Amino acid sequence: MSRSETGSTANVKPFKDIFVNVTEYETRIAIKENGKLVELLVERPEKERLVGDIYKGRVTAVLPGIQAAFVDIGLEKSGFLHFSDMSDHKGESSLLSDLDFFDENGHEMPPRLKYSKGTSIVDVLKKNQEVLVQVIKEPMGNKGPRITTEISLPGRYVVLLPGARHIGVSKKIFSWAEKKRLRKIAEEFLPDNFGMIIRTVAESKSRKEFAADIKLLTKIWNKMKKKVENTKAPALVHKDIEMTSGIIRDFFTPDVNEVIIDDKKEYKKFLSYLKEVAPQLRDRVELYKGEKPLFDYYNIEPEIEKMLDRKSWLKCGGYIVIDQTEALVTIDVNTGRFKGKSKAQDAIFKTNMEAACEIARQIRLRDIGGIIIIDFIDMESREHRRRVFEEFKNALKNDRSQTFISSISDLGLIEMTRQRIRPSLMYAFSDPCPVCEGVGRVLSKESIAVKIERWFKRVSASLGRGHYQLVASPQVIGLLTNGVTNRINKLERRLKITIDLIRDTSLHPEEFHVIDAKTHIDITEKYRI
Repeated sequence: MSRSETGSTANVKPFKDIFVNVTEYETRIAIKENGKLVELLVERPEKERLVGDIYKGRVTAVLPGIQAAFVDIGLEKSGFLHFSDMSDHKGESSLLSDLDFFDENGHEMPPRLKYSKGTSIVDVLKKNQEVLVQVIKEPMGNKGPRITTEISLPGRYVVLLPGARHIGVSKKIFSWAEKKRLRKIAEEFLPDNFGMIIRTVAESKSRKEFAADIKLLTKIWNKMKKKVENTKAPALVHKDIEMTSGIIRDFFTPDVNEVIIDDKKEYKKFLSYLKEVAPQLRDRVELYKGEKPLFDYYNIEPEIEKMLDRKSWLKCGGYIVIDQTEALVTIDVNTGRFKGKSKAQDAIFKTNMEAACEIARQIRLRDIGGIIIIDFIDMESREHRRRVFEEFKNALKNDRSQTFISSISDLGLIEMTRQRIRPSLMYAFSDPCPVCEGVGRVLSKESIAVKIERWFKRVSASLGRGHYQLVASPQVIGLLTNGVTNRINKLERRLKITIDLIRDTSLHPEEFHVIDAKTHIDITEKYRI
């Protein structure tokens, strides 16, 4: 990266770099802002992403007591449909605070209305009724996916809303003249019985680009409609675009410096989709050809390793401790080994200011959602408390997830909620500990297997061909050699190395060792991040 990292910047718009690492068993997308890792998206074949998918479902139960219904959509667990996720105008976004709404005559108006007061879910849904729904939250723990009847089809510049009548324009487009121009173009090309949300990235875009996006989404809708008519419930009727292509739609804004992809097939697919929706951005996409793994070269892998730790150190010598449970997340700030020579209250203030930025980054990076309690170090000064609170709010400005933050209390506590669409990365990467019966977490077997594969790619890039002995727990080796898709054999062929497997029942599932078969020296730590 040509530009240097920056520290706390309350009002500076960050520049972004996006890195895409693709393997057979995992796709990872890392996003840096001003050189700092702020988001990590991970997708594995055994945990396919569901958010955005649309299903023709069948109602299996209507529960008036909680104003909700369960809908069979063909997955292992039924979808949960709450009455608040249904409306008279299907398809409009629930992120209403980010939009200015206009009616079909161009007059500004309040957001959509829900069903009239006093209406119950039993007035709208019956058992065995077929219903078109979209996944808005991934399954978590024992819960199935959360679904909505408000269907939306996101494109690069607009979101198409079947059944709605309003046009919403992003509030991040500040010019009213530009809002009016975009609204007129939308009215010109919008099909009957559709509403629309105009996204921030649509600002200054031409009629041609706008029209092409609407045409593409209308084509998707018409194809889906035919499938709905000819398919028996429960059934998937529309699969949202895969995660890598989703970068273009959801992340590739003008402030993105470059996108670097380490897989040729994925790179070509990415360019093909880009040509269709935003060809002018072609020169910002690069195929990584280096010998060293992409995430090692750009120093992303060490950040990911640290991300799984409870403790995160601050430059001033202080640290934060993050504890996650199913009910809530607590984050504690400590002065630790503060390096300054300031008075106690000044040291506390500086630690809290630095912690405010780091906590905001860690919340995004770890994808922590739900209820979050932050315990800053006690500050006597009201002005100090105000400035720490403002610093924290500013640090969260670029977070794509909805957040609600309460004012900082006299005790230095902040209570907040953050939209939870999927499990946090800690839960995605780990399993309940079998020893303490779920009180703690250990890395999942899949996470360990992927970690071992990355280790061998790293050593291969450094040493070339070689002969090694892998010592690991029987569970992990079992996963690596399972079935016809023997991952060790594939790794040997691809890297032109030889790996002998040694099962060691005394090893913790997270532990593994690699020994050079010629020298009999353990080289694990030498090539570990």
